[in-house]
Amino acid sequence: MLILLPPSEGKTRPQAGSPVDLESLTFPELAQHREHIMRALSEVSAQPDAMTSLAVGASLEPEVRANVDLHQAAVAPAHSIYSGVLYDALGFGSLTPTQRRKAAQSVVVMSGLWGAVGFGDPIPAYRLSMGVDLPGVGKLAGWWRPRLKEALDQRAAGQLVIDCRSSTYAAAYKAPAESTVAVDVVQERGGTRKVVSHFAKHTRGQLVRHLLGLRGPGPRSATELLSSAQTVWPTTELVPASKNKPARLIIVLPEDHSFATSSTS
Repeated sequence: MLILLPPSEGKTRPQAGSPVDLESLTFPELAQHREHIMRALSEVSAQPDAMTSLAVGASLEPEVRANVDLHQAAVAPAHSIYSGVLYDALGFGSLTPTQRRKAAQSVVVMSGLWGAVGFGDPIPAYRLSMGVDLPGVGKLAGWWRPRLKEALDQRAAGQLVIDCRSSTYAAAYKAPAESTVAVDVVQERGGTRKVVSHFAKHTRGQLVRHLLGLRGPGPRSATELLSSAQTVWPTTELVPASKNKPARLIIVLPEDHSFATSSTS
């Protein structure tokens, strides 16, 4: 299986360590493109209008200014750089060694800066969303799309692609519809299904943790993924793939659902 994740807006900055080695990251063929975006981001982040260019608020100015020195910034594994609801629910730190190896093999994180990286790739913290129209580059999702296609298509070949990305990051790479399942999460509220952002992120993190805990390589088809998800969320549904659209796994949370009462092993 191949699990596609979005990054997190929040990131944990390493206090010490070596700088990034672009050639050592997963998909080394993207190194030149990553260097191009790093330089553009560093230049933009040094400008007086950097906050506007990167579409962030004033409270994030220290993170934007830190982009200027990305080439020298300390690195740490991607799974420890990315923080937030999804990554907290995934809980990499409490995975077993076997589960961690499976995560390294199976999880790819999309990124406005890196394009796509492996879960254990050593990267610095940064501030750049895939939704940004980066001066000198353009809209990042569109810029990355042709550059990511070959590398990710090769990685996805023969695999069930479990797509947990948000729409912003899904725009940068269209996974093969016939072998992809997009994961949606809704909650019953007053008889109506609602998308609740935090619950959706949390539940996707739990799903990834659940899949990493399975014996063997993981589900090989949409129906196998459905069966596995239903052991944790019994009301999960599957919408089959159509000609141009991937299948959709819809995890339906009950009205009384809360983080405290939802857990996976």
